[in-house]
Parts: sequence; C-alpha cells; structure tokens
Amino acid sequence: MATAPAHAGAVAAGGEAVMSHGRVGTRRIPPRLGFLSKPSSRWAAISLPPGPRHAAPAAAAAKERVADEEDEGPAWVELDPIASEQQLDRALAEAQQLDLPIVLLWMASWCRKCIYLKPKLEKLAAEYHPRIRFYCVDVNAVPQKLVNRAGVTKMPSIQLWSDSQKQDEVIGGHKSWLVIDDVRRMIEREE
Repeated sequence: MATAPAHAGAVAAGGEAVMSHGRVGTRRIPPRLGFLSKPSSRWAAISLPPGPRHAAPAAAAAKERVADEEDEGPAWVELDPIASEQQLDRALAEAQQLDLPIVLLWMASWCRKCIYLKPKLEKLAAEYHPRIRFYCVDVNAVPQKLVNRAGVTKMPSIQLWSDSQKQDEVIGGHKSWLVIDDVRRMIEREE
C-alpha cells in the first residue's frame, strides 16, 4: 500500500476506500452487504403509476369509509376537562337531570400511566357516546378540596358517578388494556 494525501484514494472492484494513518487501501465488502456499495446510477428506478388515473377509486373508497364512520359514530370522544369544583357540580347536576352516569378520569400531567390511558379512554368514550359522559380532571390543576371530596388517593383513578354519588372506582396501576376492561365491566354493572 502506498501513502497518499487524505483526498486521494482508489476503490477496487467490490471494495471501498479506507484511510488509516495516512494510508489509503481497499477493503473487501462482504457479499451480503454489496448492495450498499453500488453506485446510485446502477440502482433500479421505481416508477409509480400516474395519480389522476387511479385517484377516482381511491376517492370513492375514502368517501365510503367516511359514510360508514358517520353511521357508526365517532372513533373517539375527547374527555371534557374539569378545572374547578363548580364545573364538577355542574356536570353532576346535568348528568342527574338527564339520568346519565358520568365517568371521571383523575390524572396528573406528569403521570406516565395516566398519559397512556387517556387516549384509550377516549376510544371507550366513543363506544358509550352519548349514553355516558366522560370527563378528565388534572389533580394538579384543581383545588385539593375537590380531590379529597372524590376520595382520590392514587392515579390514574377512574370513577363512575351516578345521582351525584361515586358508585364505583378503578385504580389504573396496571396495563392499560386491563384497566379499560375493568372500566368496561364497571360501566356494564351500572347500566
């Protein structure tokens, strides 16, 4: 091997230039990785069919999916936030007037399990929409008096309230799919 400046180098067939302590040499690339060393001009070009010709069936399928979703209801329902004791009292009074139970998710913004659980509860809320209303309470954003009133000691806590009284509770300290199953059973016992 000859010494050469850093910018000089020769590449042998099937190898790559290697510079080590001012010397340039070639190193054989294993056959299973040979495709990585091929110049870009040798790469096969991928051609896609023109878009407008195939857009009509795709658009029709998309419209059909949207129509199906409208018939089934929403895929998820955002949990309404409760930030004060007055909001909770208002939600409970409205639910009692309509004779509907409500589900409260007691969570904290720093709680990882709470964050993972919330989207799954939003999907569950879509299944029971509009028969049951789902709300979310951030324990760090409400007065401690409200947290004590609900008897929340661990997070995430999912509570079922009916007639302005707590009827049942699930503590979500395990896998989210297990918590969702427990919440579903809790709701079905109430209905």
